[in-house]
Amino acid sequence: MENGFFKNIEQKTGVRMKDVIELANSLQNANFKDERTVRDVIKRVSALANKSVPQQLEDQIVQSIVKDGRKLDMQTITDMLNKRE
Repeated sequence: MENGFFKNIEQKTGVRMKDVIELANSLQNANFKDERTVRDVIKRVSALANKSVPQQLEDQIVQSIVKDGRKLDMQTITDMLNKRE
């Protein structure tokens, strides 16, 4: 059943669940107070989502996370990406 669920998500989003799981695993021990780490995560998520992130938006996300202490998770990044549309 799980396999069918993931296949359905893959078909709808075009994103392989293997890639999502790898990204999630890499986030577990990441230092989100480090600007370079946060920028790397943003680039990886945008590549997975096949969406470009303008420099201004990337800077806003980085400031929100590194300087303002906002938590970083997939929902936070997705919300920020969707605001630009």
